[in-house]
Amino acid sequence: MTHTERDATRHAGSDTGPDTAPGPDRADEAGAGHAAAAPGAEQPAAYLPIAEHGLIGDLRTAALVGTDGRIDWFCAPRFDSPSVFGALLDAAEGGCWRMDPVCAVASRQQFYFPDTNILVTRMLTEEGMVEVQDFMPVLRSHDPDHRQRLVRRVGAVRGRMRLRTVIAPRMNYGRDRHELDVRPEAAVFTTGTLMVTVHSDVPLTASGEDGRDAEAEFELQEGDSVLFVLETSDPATGCPGEEVSREAAEQLFRSTVSFWRGWLSRSSYTGRWRETVHRSALTLKLLTHEPSGAVVAAPTCALPEELGGGRNWDYRYVWIRDAAFSLYALLRLGFTEEAGAFVGWLARCLREQRGDGELGPLRVMYSIDGHADLPEEVLDHLEGYCGSAPVRIGNRAADQLQLDVYGELVDSIYLFNKYGDGISWDTWSDLVDVVDWLLDHWDSADESIWETRAGRQRHTYSRVMCWVAVERMVRMARQRGLPADLARWMSVRDAIYRQVMEEGWHPGLGSFVQRLGKDGEPPAEILDASLLVMPMVKFLSPQDERFRSTLRAIGSGLVADSLVFRYDATVSGDGLDGTEGTFSICSFWWVEALTRTRQIEDARLALEKMFTFANHVGLYAEQIGVTGEQLGNFPQAFTHLALISAAVNLDRAMG
Repeated sequence: MTHTERDATRHAGSDTGPDTAPGPDRADEAGAGHAAAAPGAEQPAAYLPIAEHGLIGDLRTAALVGTDGRIDWFCAPRFDSPSVFGALLDAAEGGCWRMDPVCAVASRQQFYFPDTNILVTRMLTEEGMVEVQDFMPVLRSHDPDHRQRLVRRVGAVRGRMRLRTVIAPRMNYGRDRHELDVRPEAAVFTTGTLMVTVHSDVPLTASGEDGRDAEAEFELQEGDSVLFVLETSDPATGCPGEEVSREAAEQLFRSTVSFWRGWLSRSSYTGRWRETVHRSALTLKLLTHEPSGAVVAAPTCALPEELGGGRNWDYRYVWIRDAAFSLYALLRLGFTEEAGAFVGWLARCLREQRGDGELGPLRVMYSIDGHADLPEEVLDHLEGYCGSAPVRIGNRAADQLQLDVYGELVDSIYLFNKYGDGISWDTWSDLVDVVDWLLDHWDSADESIWETRAGRQRHTYSRVMCWVAVERMVRMARQRGLPADLARWMSVRDAIYRQVMEEGWHPGLGSFVQRLGKDGEPPAEILDASLLVMPMVKFLSPQDERFRSTLRAIGSGLVADSLVFRYDATVSGDGLDGTEGTFSICSFWWVEALTRTRQIEDARLALEKMFTFANHVGLYAEQIGVTGEQLGNFPQAFTHLALISAAVNLDRAMG
């Protein structure tokens, strides 16, 4: 299938089914909010495949909508808030909002309303076809009057169909019981910390074993529609929100379309893969917390890197590394406002949350508010996606030392200083303090980019990025005439470079490797895909024979067709049980490395192959399994920013 044909197929929707494995010991459970199947109707699957979801959001939080119309992940009021609907992590106890035809469904389709983040799910039966439009209204940038709402418009496109909806929230990851007040025009779910109101223009009734769910059954003829509007609020106010008329909902729809299209029109990219690149840009924007400028790594937590495995992490935070690369990708597309907002968030973090000592002034990750205290907790009462326990919230990797983040941070600010509005004196002063600490600690062992839990090592990638941090500071000082201890900076920069070249190179393997040698001994033979970035960060020329040899070694040892493993865990020993899939960001780095070494046709083929692993609406999880399934948290910013970079650079190389 050609790229154009594939894009046309995605635009029209994906013919998908709900086949997936239910969690262990729960194969016969419908789960919270699952409607009992009527005669002739399909039995709802406990879990949809991760890839069988689209994403909607309001630049404060996001929700996942399955191809069967269920909303099985939604945290409110922020990305990192406890879940309201969390059936993605426990089909029986997590809670969801279902929208089911009361008959057998022949096929389902899902697509984005063009150039927006409004999701459309179609359900086709022999009797008719209905369309569910899901969106979270965004009316204008930095709206001081923003109200958090999730709108579901259900309409009959042809024929007739009877549907049943079940609204079954389970607040605080299913730990808090709620009170339900069913009113003529709405159902109000209340705990001590959150009020969720669902307005409906069909009557809702209490349902479920203990009467804490709300449901409605209704029939639509061609041209008919039903409106549901969920709104979150603080129960202390006692206000459940206002009812939304159909006319008002139509205006919310039109205003949201206008917002997303207006935002996307600022993109400077007009290349070969415009639709794919713009979908990644829209996804990155969805992962932005607009009030603060923070960019979260993903909107989900605890989705497994291996079904049944324990590599299940919480990604609803701001990784300095991910956000810095996101800034680079957005700058490449001309979105300087978002880049400026993130630099502002970063400056506040440096100034307000600065630490020192062993972990240094910069942490690996922060909360949306810029706090580095993210204690990790296991939710034992949840079974995990398809039984993949443990379910973790929080992330103790925040307490790791990852020296590479200094390079990613300074490089992103260097690019903003070059292509954006420029940095302030206060930001420069903060950076000087940060680099002063790095000059004294760059030769320390650390956990590095992959956040292994096997103890600290002397990682080659970390040294490369320490070099980037110091080198970019030298550049900025010279370009702007800013005060700097250039003699010391350049001396340390050169010492780092020599160490990488002398201790990070394995002559027998003919490659740079994951860890530096020690005491004159050659380094261990551990390939690492992170070293594909060496020419991208200007550490080496892409034509340098050492890099070309490294590229060949990674191609032989870590690449399966176009899919790239980050390293061989059986060789490196990362302190974690189980296995994992290929890392999609590494796969896009592979494309970019091929591009920079002028292997243009190979790069183009690898990129086109990677496009086939996107889901039906162009989204990527963190990893891709050996049989092509999406694994890990979804969708992941890191993957989408790498796609943008790879596509833009290949486009430029192709002319």
